[in-house]
Amino acid sequence: MTHLQKSALFLSLGLILFWPAISQAQKSDAPYTFETPSRDGTGKFYLGREISQIMGFQGMKWLERSSREREEGVSKAISNLPISEESVVADIGAGSGYYTFRIAPLVPEGKVLAVEIQDEAIRFLENKSQELGFDQVEAVKGNSYSPNLPENAVDVAIMVDVYHELAYPAEMLQALRSSLKTNGKLILIEYRGEDPSIPIKPLHKMTQAQAEKELNENGFRLVENGDFLPIQHYLIFEKLD
Repeated sequence: MTHLQKSALFLSLGLILFWPAISQAQKSDAPYTFETPSRDGTGKFYLGREISQIMGFQGMKWLERSSREREEGVSKAISNLPISEESVVADIGAGSGYYTFRIAPLVPEGKVLAVEIQDEAIRFLENKSQELGFDQVEAVKGNSYSPNLPENAVDVAIMVDVYHELAYPAEMLQALRSSLKTNGKLILIEYRGEDPSIPIKPLHKMTQAQAEKELNENGFRLVENGDFLPIQHYLIFEKLD
């Protein structure tokens, strides 16, 4: 089994979203529908897409694997972020901070808000921020519905292999939309669902068409698809007024 095939076991940044138990009342709530879960799914669907299962902070070592740069082109992803030294960046589902602590040096006068849901991850992020001397990094405790960020405060929000695991994508997108500034951007980095040769389980990939469908529904529009990563989409959305 290759590193990429293992990704379905440890996909990182879904760390912000544990899967809550689905009550009978929840099962009647729009905009979600429910069916028998597939092998790697939850049985919960949003706009025709089954939301994938997630894993927890035990995947941290895999997130920090030495082969990640070669496999995913992380440096290119970060160098193409539409940010300045003063930007406020929200890393949604920060996990071990693999992206957080690579973005931090680029925003010395700004901030990186590392959003997580698990207390263990929050403690890890806080400790590593202190260890590295990054005063501009702030760990933020989110939940399944919201990143718990201030309104109109974020220049760029980024989700790296996270969106497909959101338990409540519509609610999360609305909360993120509120936290973004007028010209704020939301970036989804997701394994390309259009390419069957990428050895990732189907529910842990997304097509551009499906991502656009869901983001459009929640007040975003696609402004760029950066076609420069080896196996992932780099989808830049901006919020509509």
